[in-house]
Amino acid sequence: MSRREEETFRGRRRGHLSAPKAVLIEQFRSHVKDTGSPEVQIALLSERINYLTTHLKSHMKDHASRRGLIMMVNKRRRLLDYLNRRDPDRYREIVDRLSLRK
Repeated sequence: MSRREEETFRGRRRGHLSAPKAVLIEQFRSHVKDTGSPEVQIALLSERINYLTTHLKSHMKDHASRRGLIMMVNKRRRLLDYLNRRDPDRYREIVDRLSLRK
């Protein structure tokens, strides 16, 4: 099996997204080709943050992943701050949809 066939077989072809990621983009996008809006980025980061949080509960000494988690949380915070400055209504909507604030 060639490398290209193997990549296609395993679903790693360029331009193809994993199913959960595609579903998140579909839910939070503002138009058909939207993949980079703050809402989409925040939703994708939130999903990865939730996964890493559960991972770190069972792998407490995984400091490299903990560092990555902290970097993701900070990036999400910066995106939320940006969205709050630019459009507070969109900020409140994304916070409510993702249940980020208690």
